[in-house]
Amino acid sequence: MVKHQPLQVYEKQVFVSFVTGIYGCRWKRYQRSQDDSSRWECAWFIILCSSFLLLLFWAYFWLVAQNDFNDFNWLVYNRSGEWRDETIPILASTTVGFSYITFLLILALFHISLGQQLNLYWVHKIGVLATLLTTISGVVSVDDIWGNEWDILLVSLQSTAPFLHIGALATVTAISWLVAGYVVRRERSNIQMMVLAMYIVILLALCLAPLTFTCPCIMDRHSLKPPPGVIGRRGAPMLAPENTMVSFNRALQHGASSLEADVTISVDGVPFLMRDRTLRRTTDVSKVFPGRQYEDASFFNWTEIRSLNAGQWFLESDPYWTVETLTAKERSRIGNQTVCGLMEMLRLAARTNSSALLNIRKPPPEHPRYRSWFMDTLWAVQKAGISQKRVRTVTWTPDTDRGRVRGLQQTTNEKLSVEEMRQRGITSLTLHYSKASYKDIQEYVANNVSLTVYPVNEPWLYSILWCSGVPSVSSDAPQVLRKVPYPIWLMSQNAYNFIWITSDLVSLAVVIGIFCFQNYHMIRWKMSGLQNYNPEQIMLSAVTRRTSRDVNIMKEKLIFSELNNGLGSTEELSLYPENGYAIYSHGGLGR
Repeated sequence: MVKHQPLQVYEKQVFVSFVTGIYGCRWKRYQRSQDDSSRWECAWFIILCSSFLLLLFWAYFWLVAQNDFNDFNWLVYNRSGEWRDETIPILASTTVGFSYITFLLILALFHISLGQQLNLYWVHKIGVLATLLTTISGVVSVDDIWGNEWDILLVSLQSTAPFLHIGALATVTAISWLVAGYVVRRERSNIQMMVLAMYIVILLALCLAPLTFTCPCIMDRHSLKPPPGVIGRRGAPMLAPENTMVSFNRALQHGASSLEADVTISVDGVPFLMRDRTLRRTTDVSKVFPGRQYEDASFFNWTEIRSLNAGQWFLESDPYWTVETLTAKERSRIGNQTVCGLMEMLRLAARTNSSALLNIRKPPPEHPRYRSWFMDTLWAVQKAGISQKRVRTVTWTPDTDRGRVRGLQQTTNEKLSVEEMRQRGITSLTLHYSKASYKDIQEYVANNVSLTVYPVNEPWLYSILWCSGVPSVSSDAPQVLRKVPYPIWLMSQNAYNFIWITSDLVSLAVVIGIFCFQNYHMIRWKMSGLQNYNPEQIMLSAVTRRTSRDVNIMKEKLIFSELNNGLGSTEELSLYPENGYAIYSHGGLGR
């Protein structure tokens, strides 16, 4: 018999080629394998999953930290001396890295579901390591510069926990298909049992997670209190230069019921408004007094301070990307702003029947007004003609000095118990949102403590504080909070319990169904005698003639591992390339 080299006819598998080609640069069929992945490649898969989880955490952090972007840029400025929006490169790199790692992880999961061997391309390995190391360095840097900001993660869960729970439950439910395939379709081993046990523990933990949630907006809508009053923190600094008259006016136009300002005392005893220790960032002191630009602002006299421009920096640096929204008239007005005196701001508050919250910075010991700064402040309040009952002061001083600010309502930014506040004679409290827990807020409100929470710039944070019953919030963005007429979400406890229990039951039912389906499919597969079935099996053309347009033909030798895989011991299958027919030859029969 004359034996001929058989031809193999393959079906096109475009999707498989796409997945394995991008993930491992294995575009050809002969490059792919359905063998078990090596331990090295499994380790890379674990690294990829770890990178994804870290980037997911990192992206979520920056998503909720938008509330404090202004404070972050200010901290970076105090370290570097240059004002830039440092959040832009961070957000851009996070978006690119997260998209890249997510795409690779999806491809890896497709490999597992299709039974393909994991083999990450070396270029991607470098990319994954670079992304992982960059993210780790970012986490370390933020912990060094902005370590107290991690608290916002726990605060944000009061708003996002119910939705994150449903998302995580859906993800874990979808993963059950891969877990069931790994556990059911292979011989039992300790690793499989460990994976199954771990999956069950995670699923049950997610089902019970809502028991630990504290969400103020899960409440009866009839118990919702009036919205918190909004205090314009340094006016409306996203729309106009901070601590200037135009900024305070814009805050009042956008619904602010009170104004907050940072007060510094000049060398000749005039209180003026300045947040920074120096005048470099918000004035043109480097041009007018180039030799004094690093000098403490309190060592300038009022005449020198008044000669500085306090608005041009806002137009040039555009710190909040809002300058393009301004009209020509508004830009002209902003460009001519000077440093605002305390008396001017208080007179504006008196005319508009608003209150004022003053953060007073005590002068250094060598300052001429070191012992009389409180009298200078009180004199300015009296001169402005505003009722002292509508002025609250936060003095960054010991209690001995605090008591000397006579006639003004005193507040503190130190978290105190109600009993301690009564002993010190403090009537109101100004707390950072990370220090104001739901339980603390309820206690302060129940004891008629005037509580203000700062900074509140995002609708989600404003909503949970509204549901918590906070009387007032201090905000850099009153124009944003004005557009929140109602909490962004609100539901009763019964409604949430129904959603929670229903989602858990649906998830458990789907997981059980997937495991039963995979097990049933495996039993039928074994009973049909197709244990050695290969999804990419060779398909031979038989009897009918096929053209090259119908199939892709690839010449290579067929090696049959067993004689009874379809042919007898003396039978051979030959395909003649001349006519495309498949025929059997038996014994010594020839062509």
